[in-house]
Amino acid sequence: MIIVLDGPAGSGKSSTAKALASKLTLQYLDSGALYRAISYQWIKTGKDLSLFDNLDEMPLTFTYDSGEFRVFIGEEDCTAAIRSKKVSGSVSKVAANPTVRAFVNLLMRQHANAHPSIADGRDLGTVVFPDAEVKFFLQASAEVRAQRRTKEVLESGQNASYEEVLQNIKERDRLDSAREHDPLRKAEDAIVVQTDQMTFDEQVAFCVEHILSKTSLTIE
Repeated sequence: MIIVLDGPAGSGKSSTAKALASKLTLQYLDSGALYRAISYQWIKTGKDLSLFDNLDEMPLTFTYDSGEFRVFIGEEDCTAAIRSKKVSGSVSKVAANPTVRAFVNLLMRQHANAHPSIADGRDLGTVVFPDAEVKFFLQASAEVRAQRRTKEVLESGQNASYEEVLQNIKERDRLDSAREHDPLRKAEDAIVVQTDQMTFDEQVAFCVEHILSKTSLTIE
C-alpha cells in the first residue's frame, strides 16, 4: 500500500506525512530527503557532474525508525546536513536531472513494494505512484510557506531570514513547475488540501478522514 502527498516547497507535506504515518502505523518515505542527499554529495564533490552517471555506485541508504527518517551516504549520517541553505539552493537543479529522478524513483518503488508506506514529494501521484491508493495535493501561498519554513529553519538552530526563504521558495516553485522531466503538477484524482487557513491538526484530521474512507486502514 502507498499513500502520497504532493505539493510545492513548504506546503507542509513532510510534517503531515510523518503525522499520518504515526497515526496509521505506516512507513514514512521522504523523497525530498533523497534528492537533498544527492545534492549534498554533489556539492561535496565540487559539483562534479559525473556523479549523476554513477548513482548506482553511490552508497545512499535510509531508515525510518521511531518516527524519524534518516539518510546515510556510506557511514555518514547526513540527515541534518542535507537541510542546509546551500543544499536548499541546489536541490531543484539536481532534481531536474532525469537520471537522478529515475534513480530516486527506483529507490522509492523498491521501498514501497516491501513496506506499506506514506510518501511525500512533487510528482509521486503523477509519475512515481500513479496507482497510489490515496493521493493528496497540499497547497498554500508562497508567503505562508515561507513563514513556516523560516520557523522550521530557526528552530533547527540555523540562521534564516523570511525574505531569503521566500525568494528561495518562489525560485523553487518556478523550477519545479517548469522543468522538462516530471514537473510539479496535481494528479487528476488527487484530493486538494488548501492549508493556508488550516491548523496542522486540522489538515492531518482532514487527510485521516479521507484515508479511512478509501482504505482498510484503521487508527489503533
